[in-house]
Amino acid sequence: MKAAISKYLALSVFVMAGAAQAQGFPNKPVKIVVPFAPGGNLDVTARIVAESMSKQLGQPFIVDNRPGAGGAIGSEAVAKSPADGYTLVAGTTATTIVSPLLVPNPPYQLQSFAPVGMMAVTPLVLEVPAASPHADFKSYLAYVKANPGKVTIGHSGNGTTNHVAILQLQDALKVSWNIVPYKGSGPAIIDLIGGQIDSMVDQTSSSLPQIQGGKLRALAVGTKSRIADLPNVPTLAETGLKNFEAVTPSGLFAPVHTPPDVVKTLNAALNKALADPAIKKRLAELGSEVRPMSAEQFDGILKEEETKLKALVKSGVLKGD
Repeated sequence: MKAAISKYLALSVFVMAGAAQAQGFPNKPVKIVVPFAPGGNLDVTARIVAESMSKQLGQPFIVDNRPGAGGAIGSEAVAKSPADGYTLVAGTTATTIVSPLLVPNPPYQLQSFAPVGMMAVTPLVLEVPAASPHADFKSYLAYVKANPGKVTIGHSGNGTTNHVAILQLQDALKVSWNIVPYKGSGPAIIDLIGGQIDSMVDQTSSSLPQIQGGKLRALAVGTKSRIADLPNVPTLAETGLKNFEAVTPSGLFAPVHTPPDVVKTLNAALNKALADPAIKKRLAELGSEVRPMSAEQFDGILKEEETKLKALVKSGVLKGD
């Protein structure tokens, strides 16, 4: 009986401490870890959102880039951080779900996080340098088929949505690329423009300025319908891949066991940021569509995606190095 009472009192103290912490949250700077190099999709999106959340909650929201291992290094650091809401990670289904599925003893998994909310959905684009001899997807595909394993195609890191899309495309098109991983979209774009690689799959948010500036040429987009910023670029479905979609959903995550009230405060600030017409416009200009939702709704979407990605791993389409 005494043991039961002691356990109850300990639990009560824990709950009260969490509630007290949540009521004063935030009372110091909040760090958002971006597990990729500066200049990529997550980095751009996180910085836009962080600026608004900082103004709303009265504390600095600092973006900290920790690239490496397809987003796993930065994600692991946050998964193992104190569950107090002061250290978050900007992630995708790739960083939170795929990366852990590709190693035998993952340092974290989806269940290591408390989803805060989705930020946006960003189309993926297949692109080549402006100097490429390939003016359209048909020409490029014919060249890839004629040169199996020789045409290089870059992505922002192993296990990223970009990487998964390339693997799925390779399987669907029955082709073989020389796949080159980078520590983020930024370094890959630099090499693509410089001609060090032949092609790349990237998010429109990080590549669109270079496409519109005439340095890159978009051959196809991964959305089900054409996007407003690239109206003359066909979808992969239009090129013959029916029911094929390649997009990147991004969101914010806190370590698991972060107090629910803290998560709720962060979710409310995030959704308010996404409702701001100015932020909607800035993200739309980068090709991203905002997707405000509750933490519970985001969690449900992630669990559904985890089931699909586990099936890809089991089938052998998605596998580690």
